[in-house]
Amino acid sequence: MAVELQSSIPVLRVAEYPRAREFYTGRLGFTVTEEGGEPPRFGIFWRGRAQLFLDGWHGAPAPSEGWAAYLHVADARALAAELAAAGVAILSGPLDTEYGLREVEIADSEGNRLCFGQILDDDSGN
Repeated sequence: MAVELQSSIPVLRVAEYPRAREFYTGRLGFTVTEEGGEPPRFGIFWRGRAQLFLDGWHGAPAPSEGWAAYLHVADARALAAELAAAGVAILSGPLDTEYGLREVEIADSEGNRLCFGQILDDDSGN
């Protein structure tokens, strides 16, 4: 019998931890629950039930057009409005996909691409 996996946590590499910390707390609304290093170069970040690790020990992420993390949200349109009001550039969305999600893409201060997806209910029209 295989052991059930409980959860997963994206680990995002950042070149400048203080700048990334400010972006995630000041613009994305995350809370820092723990940090490591002196000065801090690693942090555990929470918003609701979503958790991310920011890793400043290993340098900048390699340039990529793919997502570094995918986070589920209850309302993608409301999140897009909140992020735009906080000065976060929306790369795409909110867009309804053929696979039943409404998605919003952003890039963090370090170039990591994040996608926030809302599961669409077929009969709600949200």
